[in-house]
Formats: sequence, C-alpha cells, structure tokens
Amino acid sequence: MKAVQYAEVGSAPEVVTVPDPEPGPGQVLLKVTAAGVCHSDIAVMSWPETPFPLPLTLGHEGAGTVEAVGEGVTGLELGESVAVYGPWGCGTCLMCSRGSENYCLRAGELGIMPPGLGAPGAIAEYMLVDDPRHLVPLKGLDPVQNVSLTDAGLTPYHAIKGALPKLVPGSSAVVIGTGGLGHVAVQLLRALSPARVIALDVSKEKRELARKVGAHEALPSDESAAEKVRGLTGGVEAVFDFVGIQQTVELATAVAGVESDVLLVGVGGGVAKVGFGIGPYDMSVRAPYWGSRSELIEVLELARAGVVDVHVETYGIDEAPKAYERLHAGKINGRAVILPNG
Repeated sequence: MKAVQYAEVGSAPEVVTVPDPEPGPGQVLLKVTAAGVCHSDIAVMSWPETPFPLPLTLGHEGAGTVEAVGEGVTGLELGESVAVYGPWGCGTCLMCSRGSENYCLRAGELGIMPPGLGAPGAIAEYMLVDDPRHLVPLKGLDPVQNVSLTDAGLTPYHAIKGALPKLVPGSSAVVIGTGGLGHVAVQLLRALSPARVIALDVSKEKRELARKVGAHEALPSDESAAEKVRGLTGGVEAVFDFVGIQQTVELATAVAGVESDVLLVGVGGGVAKVGFGIGPYDMSVRAPYWGSRSELIEVLELARAGVVDVHVETYGIDEAPKAYERLHAGKINGRAVILPNG
C-alpha cells in the first residue's frame, strides 16, 4: 500500500510503498477514507532529535471504514464508517478509566504512542487501530469534512470546556492563531458561550476566515495587538493560544485579565512567566493536550447539530508532500485533508 512517511531526521515527508498491514488479536484494520494534516507534524519534523522510531507513517487524524478485525473483536460491522480517537493509552489507569486517555499515566512507561506520533498513522491506504475502543462511529457524518475534528475539533473543545465557567455574559475570549484549530475554536466559543470572541492572526486570509465563522473582532497579531485588545476589553477572561511560540505566549499573558484562564495549546515551544506580581491576580496558565474519548463524541454531536464546520482543502495521497509544504508556508486556510483511497 501507499503511505506518507517521515523517514529520517530533517527529511521531508515522502510517499512510499509498504506492506499491507493485517490485524492481530484485538486490532482493527481500517481502509482510510480521510486523514488530516496537522501543524504538530511540522513541529515533530523540525526537532533535531525524535523520540519516535523512524520511518514513521504520519497522520494522527484519521477516519475510515472497517476492513477487517482481529481475533476477539466484537461490536463492529465490516464497512462501518468510523473516526479514530488518537491519544491512545493503557486503558486501565485512573485517567484512562475516565476516558481521558490523553492523560494516560502509563503510556510512556509502556511505550504506547498515538498513531502518526509514534505508531503508524492514518496517511496511508490502510491503518491498524490497536483497540476498537478507539473508534467512534461517524453515524452519517462526512468523513472528509469531519476527520479533522478528531484533533482540530477535540483539542480546542477540551481547552474551551475547562474555561467555560469564566465565559459568562459580558466576558471576552481571545483566540490567537485562527488556522486549523483556531477557526474551529471560534465556532465552538460562539456555540458554547455568550463571550465576545476576538481573533488574532498574522494572516489577512485567516482573519477573514475567523470573521466568517463567527469572530466578533479579527485583528492583526502584531506588536500593537495587546494594546488593542486591552482597549476593547480591559482584560479578557480566557485566552487560547493555538500557536505557542514565545511571542504569542507573551501576547496571551499580556491580554489576560484578573482571574483569567490562559490556555497554551500550540506546540511552538514558548514559555509563560508566572508568579505573584507577574501578570494579573489569579491568572491561571494551563497547557492542555488533546481531549477525552467522551469529548470526541460530544464534538461529533456538535457537528451533527451543524454548529461546527471545518474549512478543508483536499489532496490525493501523492499530493501529501505538497500539502505539508503549503502548511509549513502558512498557505493552508483551515485544514488540509488527505484522501488516501480517493
């Protein structure tokens, strides 16, 4: 089968031919319908060293149809359309028992890695899923349009859900970076809270997308952004940084108000300064990661209700390296989705 792999440190992703996988006991084989391209992949491929075994088949956002099941697997029908819950855990620790496998307490110890981030990922014609509990039926949802919700929807939903108590009538929320995750975050904030939503991005096209999907304000993310936001709000109740470089982290804490939540979601390596007298009183800074299995189900329900819509650009599997090039250059407006069998 064809797969898109990161072969060695510093190399660009490439389309290769690898053996077709076969499901072992407890595993599920999917024929991949759609796979999302994420900026996290760019971050991984920019590291001078990688903790993952290479070559690595990329893609941690996946959807497909059940092609075959291994011994002991029940409850799935061949041909059933499903989405893949990506942050795999041990399934038995305290966090996993809550459905929060994104915070599994033993994944590192046991060598369990998410697809595309250690285990073979979804940008391939076929994909092995380690356990049927990591599959969520799509129930009529278009897999191409909604595959990115497994990360680009789930991750902002998890971050926003924790901040909702702060987002009361009259409050404000800032979204920094309105690309793949950020433009979904704007929609989720509008659907789940009465907050005034202010979007910040360096790209005019992405600011326009933010306005289109519901942002009340969309401003350039530049050296004047903090002053402009403070002028509009006096200090916001929740800030969501989907970039995470040092400049945006500093911007996030600069616009935060008293008793605010600052959510550092982007993996750009920025570090926030936190301490008494640094920033507003009782500012909380968190670095959430992905989301729980139940939250993915909730995100897909929001999609069925029509309140969240991912802006996607589609590519065939042979065009996947081009999609990564465009993403790295900041030219993807929304989310790139690969169609391995399309």
